[in-house]
Amino acid sequence: MAVTAQKIAELAGVSRGTVDRALHNRGRVNPEVAARIRQIATELEYKPNLVGQALVRSRQGARLGVILQSTETPTMQIVQQGVRRAADELHASGCKVVLRLLRALDDELLLESIEELVSQGIQGLAISPNNTPELRRCINELDEQGIPVVTLNSDVPGSRRLCFVGQDCYRAGQTAACLMHQLLPDSSEVLPLTGHLNNSAHNSRLNGFLDTLQQENSGRLRILPFQPCFDRDDYAYEVTQHALHEHPDIAGIYVASNGQEGVCRAVEEEGRKGQIKIIAYDLHEPNMQLLQSDSLSFVIDQEAFEQGYRPPHLLYEYLTHKKQSARELLYTDISIRTKYNSDLSGVLNTYAELPGVTGAEEESRRA
Repeated sequence: MAVTAQKIAELAGVSRGTVDRALHNRGRVNPEVAARIRQIATELEYKPNLVGQALVRSRQGARLGVILQSTETPTMQIVQQGVRRAADELHASGCKVVLRLLRALDDELLLESIEELVSQGIQGLAISPNNTPELRRCINELDEQGIPVVTLNSDVPGSRRLCFVGQDCYRAGQTAACLMHQLLPDSSEVLPLTGHLNNSAHNSRLNGFLDTLQQENSGRLRILPFQPCFDRDDYAYEVTQHALHEHPDIAGIYVASNGQEGVCRAVEEEGRKGQIKIIAYDLHEPNMQLLQSDSLSFVIDQEAFEQGYRPPHLLYEYLTHKKQSARELLYTDISIRTKYNSDLSGVLNTYAELPGVTGAEEESRRA
């Protein structure tokens, strides 16, 4: 039976793609790993499949589009690093990734960006979406045209997207509710903040939090009406400052989106730092500092880098091998971070300006 590249990959403890790059001198492979792969191939008398290579060559030139929104936020900057790393790896196989970066959430600009990338001949698309009927129709139309779509970070339920890569945000909200329940005494007032009302991730986090506190805690904590801050620290600061004046007994604040820095600043200016328990999302440099200074009580992380890294690979595998994930919802982890486990080493690797990314950056008109 002929030895396959997959067999070599299993023996070397690497991916099949790494074997391909090592044997054909494409892309970056650790020299020691490459030497081990070549040694195994020699010992097994591996002979490349010329037909398979011809098929690979015919697939080269694949063009993928990636559109990220709210790229001014630290979380989406980490997602962007994941995209850039994936683009660098896929570049070795002849796949080009075109990246579009949009500020805030802008329905019109998102749809325009999709139309632009389709006109440029992309064969697959990954997006951090809004949850709107217009975008759902757009995704369904792309599916009819044979252009698969992967959603990341936030989802568009009910659309014909290939799959979703991101956190189970409802369960993340439940996790935050459990933490708040343990932090605060009976009858404490809690202020919930969310970002964009058309963002399914923000809404799911909010709903998971509210449902859990109302159902499982029998109203033990008093929940104030939620306030939107649109992912902006200046809005979050004003909302928090006003709420603290109107409700001086607030003991906990839940931030389901970006805006935690503004919340912490308002709380500190009122002289209540450490007294008011604040739970927010995502492990990045600003949040690590807020944890270390005791401004934040907990951060719930969602593996933002993985959310950017996986979708281009999923699209490429689907386009080249018709390989589709067995699951429609590919959830990343729900990790509880404190000041004692908020080390960013291995999380915030910098992959700026990698050669696989060729797209120009764009900004939303709603900056």
